[in-house]
Amino acid sequence: MKTLLLALLAVACLLSAGCAATTSSGNHASPVGAPGHVTPTEQEVAALFDRWNESLQTGDPEAVVDNYAERSILLPTVSNTPRLTRAEQIDYFEHFLENQPSGTVTMRQITRGPDMAVDSGLYTFHFARTGDEVKARYSFTYRWDGTQWLIVSHHSSAMPE
Repeated sequence: MKTLLLALLAVACLLSAGCAATTSSGNHASPVGAPGHVTPTEQEVAALFDRWNESLQTGDPEAVVDNYAERSILLPTVSNTPRLTRAEQIDYFEHFLENQPSGTVTMRQITRGPDMAVDSGLYTFHFARTGDEVKARYSFTYRWDGTQWLIVSHHSSAMPE
């Protein structure tokens, strides 16, 4: 009886217009080609870096981390510790923001696809408090969550030379 009920629920879900596919992580995602499927322009992807950089200017680590998806990874420039949770990401930005950073992209390559985008290249951070400058490589991977673009992977590393 329970098996029959589950089968009927599954069929009803498949037939209903509001049923979304579920990924293995439990997040809801629209099937490829479904209404709501989004491919950003290059300008929209570039603007996502600007949004992130502007959140740095607030000095509020929570405002910065609001740019990251709940399930995301931050591989930061000035820490050896990968940051997987919101609390870990906030901890990193609490320290990073102390020196009042501002980033400038100096070279980038953008790759766009359905519900995903990658912005990779080089940026330079200027630290207003110390006057220091750090040149680094970066990669931001963004995913459309149905309402906004969020960072799912952010890797940054200082230039080796």
